[in-house]
Amino acid sequence: VQLQASGGGLVQPGGSLRLSCAASGSGFVINAMAWYRQAIGKQRELVARITNGGSTNYADSVKGRFTISRDNAKNTVYLQMNSLKPEDTAVYYCNAVTFRTTTMTWGERWGQGTEVTVSS
Repeated sequence: VQLQASGGGLVQPGGSLRLSCAASGSGFVINAMAWYRQAIGKQRELVARITNGGSTNYADSVKGRFTISRDNAKNTVYLQMNSLKPEDTAVYYCNAVTFRTTTMTWGERWGQGTEVTVSS
């Protein structure tokens, strides 16, 4: 399973960005998907998570500003980020919990990261 993230970039405070992350490969089922971020000098933190049933949870710092969604048919997760703040600047990573049907095993995959910079 490979995760390909896209959509990062430079945006002014108050602006918006939409991140996408598509999972590809065969012989697996995606369970929960999530976005994490890591700012320079800080630990990686959970931003938002969505189950395959659509239940979501968010970090307190992004509640009301970010929305996570997914398209199960496309094995793709999105993160709509509105009202961006300089403190949202980080590398954003997508994450997926996977179940490989050929070996009946659970696993976890990470995307390559996409950089988000919020600055005027």
